[in-house]
Amino acid sequence: MSILLICGILLFGLAHLFPAACPGAHQTVIGKIGRNPYRGIFALIILAALILIVIGWRSSSVAIVYSPPEWGYLAAQVLMYPALFLFISARANSNIKRIIRHPQLTSVALWGVAHLLANGESRAALLFGGLAVWALGEIFFINRRDGAWRKPAAAPYSADIKVAVIAVAVYAALAFGHGYFTGAPAF
Repeated sequence: MSILLICGILLFGLAHLFPAACPGAHQTVIGKIGRNPYRGIFALIILAALILIVIGWRSSSVAIVYSPPEWGYLAAQVLMYPALFLFISARANSNIKRIIRHPQLTSVALWGVAHLLANGESRAALLFGGLAVWALGEIFFINRRDGAWRKPAAAPYSADIKVAVIAVAVYAALAFGHGYFTGAPAF
C-alpha cells in the first residue's frame, strides 16, 4: 500500500470538500487572495493530487483485501453506463437534474462502487472506496451549505437522448481503451 496514493486521495478529497464544508473559511481565503489566484492554487493542488494518485497507484504493492463476488465484474460493466450518463448529464441541459440533485457526484460514487464490485485489491479499495466516500461526503456538505433543492426547469427530451448517445460513445471508447490505460481489460 502506498502512502503516495493515500496522500493523493486525501489531498483531492479535502481540496474539493473545503468550499462546501467550510464556506466561511473558503470565502475568507478568496477575499484575501482573490478568486482567480484561488482557482489557480486549487488547480495546482488538484494536479498535485492526481499526480500523487497515479504515482501511488503504480508504486503500490498489490494485496488482496477481499474476494469480489462472482457477478461483480458483470455488475461493474453494467453500472458504468449509468455512471457515465450521470457524469455527462451534469454538464448538459438534461432532465436528470430534475431527478438527481448532484448527478456528477452520484456518478463518482456509482463509479467507485462499480469498481469495488470488480476489484478486491488494496489499492483499488483505497482509490475507488476513497473517491466514492468523498463524493457522498461532498453531496452531504453541499446540501447542508446550499439548503433546499430547487429543481431546474424541464429540458427537451432530445437533450436526454443526446446525453444517452454521447454516453454510449464514451462507454465504448473507455471499454476499448481501459486495458491500454489501466492494464486491466474492461471486458
